[in-house]
Amino acid sequence: MKIASFNINGVKARLPALLDWLKDSAPDVACLQEIKSVDEGFPRSEIEDLGYTVETHGQKGFNGVAILSKLPVEDVTRGLPGDETDEQARYIEATVIGDTAIRVCGLYLPNGNPAPGPKYDYKLAWMARLEDRMRAHLAEETAAVFCGDYNVIPDDRDAARPDAWRKDALALPQSRAAFHRMTHLGLTEAFRARNQQAGHFTFWDYQANAYDRNDGIRIDHHLLTPQAADLLEDVWIEKEVRGREKPSDHVPVWIELRA
Repeated sequence: MKIASFNINGVKARLPALLDWLKDSAPDVACLQEIKSVDEGFPRSEIEDLGYTVETHGQKGFNGVAILSKLPVEDVTRGLPGDETDEQARYIEATVIGDTAIRVCGLYLPNGNPAPGPKYDYKLAWMARLEDRMRAHLAEETAAVFCGDYNVIPDDRDAARPDAWRKDALALPQSRAAFHRMTHLGLTEAFRARNQQAGHFTFWDYQANAYDRNDGIRIDHHLLTPQAADLLEDVWIEKEVRGREKPSDHVPVWIELRA
């Protein structure tokens, strides 16, 4: 089972690029972030025509997540538990049925800037809720994948210019500590399980030729419960997608599971 996480940065603005990517790369499951569309406005039929089941949790103009699957999907839930007042569409779960059932949890974690401030407080509170959700799946011994745009630079290897991010919400010590608390629960950060080198990025700003200079950061991650980590075959970043016409500022991050 090949699962890709991709912050598409506006599904309507980048629909041709998304459809080309789905045709060319053909993930079994794609978790999208920043679809920036209400559920009713999502270009469902175009994607369904490629053989995907489409599940969305959308919001007008902002945020929004989706799971696209060529495999059967069951038990879809929308929204991160823990705060009934939270109206931001940032989280979706579904069980994907391959040879093994995998609970796929797609997330778009808050950016948190400016920090300090209420947006940063929301980011840290959201991360605490996500940690609680991870604990629940760990307790149930679920084969689960938590994938998406975490908006966290885990350590200095994950930025071309670490010093430029010291005061940014993506790299503040509290953000990094909250991220590492998740891995310390017993989750495996898939990319780092296979590659310890610096210089691998998933996001490049549109400004100042950042992609051409490889001035990027790694903020898109797959965290796996032990039951899912036992199935991990491979992980990679599809960097070349960033060089295509009208790209997102993120690129897909992939895992392959024996499932």
